[in-house]
Order: sequence, then structure tokens, then C-alpha cells
Amino acid sequence: MASGAASGPSRSDPPASGHVLTAEERAEYDRLRRAAHVRHRRLRQLTAAVLLVLTLVFAPLTVVAVWVHDTVADTDRYVQTVAPLASDPAVQSALVNRLTDRVVAQVDVQAVTAQLTKVLADSGAPPRVVDASRALAGPLRAAVQTVVHRVINRVVTSDVFKEAWVAGNRRAQSAVVGMLTGEGNTALKASGDTVQLDIGVVVDQVQKRLVDAGFKQAAAIPQIDRSVTLFRTDELSKAQNGMRLLDIVGTWMPVITLIVAAAALWAAPGHRVMLIGLSIGVGVMMIVLLVALAVARVVYLDSVPPTTLPRDAAAAIYDTFVRFLRDSVRTVLVICVITAPAAFLYGPSTAARAVRHTVQRGATAAGRGLSRAGVRTGHAGEWLTAHRRWTTGVTIGAGALALLLWNHPTVGVVALVLVLVLIVLAATAVLAAATGRTDRAPRPSAP
Repeated sequence: MASGAASGPSRSDPPASGHVLTAEERAEYDRLRRAAHVRHRRLRQLTAAVLLVLTLVFAPLTVVAVWVHDTVADTDRYVQTVAPLASDPAVQSALVNRLTDRVVAQVDVQAVTAQLTKVLADSGAPPRVVDASRALAGPLRAAVQTVVHRVINRVVTSDVFKEAWVAGNRRAQSAVVGMLTGEGNTALKASGDTVQLDIGVVVDQVQKRLVDAGFKQAAAIPQIDRSVTLFRTDELSKAQNGMRLLDIVGTWMPVITLIVAAAALWAAPGHRVMLIGLSIGVGVMMIVLLVALAVARVVYLDSVPPTTLPRDAAAAIYDTFVRFLRDSVRTVLVICVITAPAAFLYGPSTAARAVRHTVQRGATAAGRGLSRAGVRTGHAGEWLTAHRRWTTGVTIGAGALALLLWNHPTVGVVALVLVLVLIVLAATAVLAAATGRTDRAPRPSAP
């Protein structure tokens, strides 16, 4: 008896063919099926939740990793990043002042004044003149500093400096990689807790101009410190380790993130709801990343002593280096802002149905207007009506693919693709309604 009960219809398996279930057996069978369905649904929900959390964690890391990888590995991208620094007034002023101080320091004004005093005394000049010559050190230093500052300013603010800056940074691409990885002895290097940039190209230009202007002491410039400290932080070694890791995973993080997000959509019982959740969650993470960049900016500016780099120059350097990262974050945020409402409008809610109905009525009216004007789509319009769901999916998919394949899309690119998708969808709806037939009502649009 026990064996027969164990193999009977009390299990969740379907009953054997020809076996008639009693009311109690059918109720038990239905209960077990519902329990199995609930367990399966809960497992899918749990899996989707875990994948959603992973996607939200991976999203900001992916954006940063792609930025690091592209900025470091792509020479043109790196040059495009640092090129504006050559034209920034704050950076130019900092370089001019730094180079002026270093050049003037090579001119021994006291020795020149002492030599002048000795010559005057040996030549029998009046004592008043000899004594006055000793006080020429200050005015002479000021005059030298003024002339040197003017010459260096002309160099730094000229097109020659901009060209030299771009050329030097292009050659220093390997130096950037060396600094971030802590390897090599290159123009941009990490030493202790500082990051320094070799400005030898600029010094050479300044030397040539000063020598041409008659300052023979400019020949001593190559012997002075030819580097400018850009960053100073106690966490440089940790940042280098993080940069190395981000550079390594920069190629694979986007692929992994997309796979995890797609798996979350597939595992979720409600695909549309999960898409809305992903869009909102990733958008929130992008906002958090923007806030983190703002906080990092304050921390960086506070960590740079004014004697090392003026605050406005340090701010210009930081903003220039991270501007493409900010653009990428804003682009992803805009995509999320577009995706979430679009997924909502495809839902069964009253508001979504009302919006779709209003749009369909407008498209139908426009299509009938074309028909009355003699423009009829006939069988093609009927095909578009019958395959509305496919045409809509293909259009939206093409827009998403265009953004995916676009090299560094911006907010403007996202707006352009969105407008084109909306135009194609509207044109398709109008053409579907312009069949010229009035013997039957148009089919309602599929959600």
C-alpha cells in the first residue's frame, strides 16, 4: 500500500495515460504544480536580483576602465585629452612663472653688481657712484626678471609652444603608460609620492629665444630642473595598482557587463520590469560616479600645495584629464533616462496605453491624410501593419547597435540616434496607416 501511494498521483508528475484522478488527487496534483511553479519563479527572481546587483557594481567600473584604457592606450585620444592644456591661461601662467624663476636664478646678479662696483672703483669713479652701484642688485634683478618673463610668455603663448606641446605629448605616450604602470624611465614619471612631467621641449624653445635676445646666461637652462610636479599624493602606489588593473580589464569589462545585464533580463520573470530596474539602477550609479569625481577634484586640489602648482592651474589640469570620463558618464546617464520611460511605455499600465493610443491615432490620421492625397502604400502598408512588432523591434535594435558600435558616443550622438529612431517609427506608423483601405478598422498597435 505504501509503495503504491508513493508512486501514485500524489507526485507533481503528470498522471499516467488512462488514469482518472479523483477530486482529492487532482487537488493535490494542482497544489504541487503551483508549488513547483512558485519555487521556479523565486529561483529566477533571486538569480535576476544577483545579476542586477552585479550589473550595478560593474557599470561604473566599466566606464572608468574604458576611459583609462582608451586614454592611455590610444595615442590620438591621449593627445586630444592633453592638447587643451597648452592653451589654458592658468597652466600657461604657471609654466611662465616657473620657468622665469628658474632662469633668473641662473643669473648671479650679486656677482654682476660686485664686478661693476669693482670696475667703477678701479677706474677712479667718485665714491658716491661706487656706493650707488652696490644698490643696483634689486633693480637689476627686477629688470632681468621682467625681460625673461616677457620672452618666456611669448614662447608659451605662441603656436610654437602648442605644436611643441602636442608633439611632445605624442612622443610621451609610452611615458604615460610607464607612469601608470610604474615601469620605465620616461618623460612623465612617478617618483615617490609625486607625478612629474618633463618640460624639456619647452625649456629648449625658451633657451633658443633667450640666447637670440642676447641673454648668454640662458645656456645654463639645460642644467636646471626640467620637470613640473603635476600630482602629489600619498596614495600614488595604490592608484598605480588600480590603474594597472583597470587597464587590463578595460577590454573585457564592457563585454562582461553587457553579458551580466543580458542574463539579468533573461532570468527575470518580467523582462520589461527588469529593463526599467536596470536603467534606473545604472543611472543612479552614474550619478554616484559624477559625485565621486567632484569629491576627488576637491581632494586633489587640497593635496597640491600652492608652491607646487597654483590652484587654478591644478583645477585646469584635473578638469582637462577627466573631461572625457565625465562625458562618458553623462552619455550613459542619458541613455538610462531614455530607456526607462521607453520600457514603461511598452507596459500594460493605463498611462502607457493612453500614450500609445494617442500616438496611434495621430499616425492613423496622418496616414489617411496621405491616402486622400493620393499616396497609398497598399500591400506594403498592410505588411507593415501585420509586422508592426517586428519593425518596431528592428528599428529600436538598430539604434541601440549604432550606439554600441559608435566610437566614444556623446550626449549629442545619443540625441541624434534617438531622433532618427523616433522619425523612423513615426514614418513606419504613418505608412502602415496609408494603405488606402477604409473597409475595415486599423489594427491596434501592439504594446
